[in-house]
Amino acid sequence: MSTDPRRFDVLIVGGGHGGAQAAIALRQKGFAGTIAIVGEEVDPPYERPPLSKEYLAGDKPFERILLRPLAFWAERSIELLLGRRVVRVDADAHRVETAAGEAFAYGQLIWATGGSPRRLTCSGHDLPGIHGVRTRADVDAIMAELDEVQRVCIIGGGYIGLEAAAVLTKFGKQVTLLEAQDRVLARVAGAPLSAFYEAEHRAAGVDLRTGVTVDCIERGAQGGLSVRTADDGAFACEMVIVGIGILPAVEPLLAAGAVGGNGVEVDAWCRTTLPDIFAIGDCAVQANRFAEDARIRVESVQNANDQAATVATLIATGEAAAHAALPWFWSNQYDLRLQTVGLSMGHDDVVVRGGMATRAFSLVYMRRGQVIALDCVNVTRDYVQGRKLVEQGASPPRERLADAAVPLKELL
Repeated sequence: MSTDPRRFDVLIVGGGHGGAQAAIALRQKGFAGTIAIVGEEVDPPYERPPLSKEYLAGDKPFERILLRPLAFWAERSIELLLGRRVVRVDADAHRVETAAGEAFAYGQLIWATGGSPRRLTCSGHDLPGIHGVRTRADVDAIMAELDEVQRVCIIGGGYIGLEAAAVLTKFGKQVTLLEAQDRVLARVAGAPLSAFYEAEHRAAGVDLRTGVTVDCIERGAQGGLSVRTADDGAFACEMVIVGIGILPAVEPLLAAGAVGGNGVEVDAWCRTTLPDIFAIGDCAVQANRFAEDARIRVESVQNANDQAATVATLIATGEAAAHAALPWFWSNQYDLRLQTVGLSMGHDDVVVRGGMATRAFSLVYMRRGQVIALDCVNVTRDYVQGRKLVEQGASPPRERLADAAVPLKELL
């Protein structure tokens, strides 16, 4: 490494929601030291959720998804070091090095790199026309090809895949969605919600198939692609979109000696096991009192922002409350607004509030009689009032929960 690198009091690696919010919160808390954000992308910090929704649909130009106007960062003396990928951390020397060989020194380091899209490993995974959805550049590449595309094959039935399917169907594309598990959203929702969304997508014209494993991707006729499955199926298309999760970007931290694996381990104040190094957002593994498994990675904007606030407060003031925020999520598909609060993993009962056929209902997830999470489809009132049920671990009567005429606030 360079013997005389530029030094910042706080160096933030990662220019997504967590990294940007950490810098913003530091200034809001009165931190007067030097701050820099090292980002792998060339764009200033921007919102990620709209990429598979409003940005892909063309409803929001890039300027409208910027987290702050470009001038904001200079006005607050937050230096943006963009287009740089950190590949090495020297925890003892308090330095990092980029892929281009630049070195930066730090007083305290906040690792907010999120993750990279999990890629297919089968034959043909790197053919032209195959895309992930994680960055603006990913979506711009998709949009640049769409005029020449009629058939799209989406691999993965999580939120990214389903949201992309909804947008592309609106564009009039023929969409096939392949999910390896026996239902969509299997990792994050209960079976009733999976069945509901499968029916909605099929009604919109999506050829949605579950229990299907991709074997390889080949060049098809007339320059297209053919997605071949393990059961000898073949799906012709001009574009493939892969949405099968992320891999947390923590290799440099682990190589430097941080404890971790599928993410980097942090304590209640987001401190890693390395001195003066924090980790926040999708890449951080942390104890969560709302999870059945005590230590998890929470992939959400809310979690990244809340962890950023915890770290910024600790750095700026020397004191901070332990991070213990209730997780929440959302997804827009067609005219359906899904709002989720809590973590439904490990539930042993699901209570349905309202009629699913009306497309306005809530699912209340229970574990040992306690409310642990809600999925609310077009019922914002249940989402707002249900938060307290989850926070308090309430155990209301099941029949009262199922009565949509009973406001959830009355069940506390």
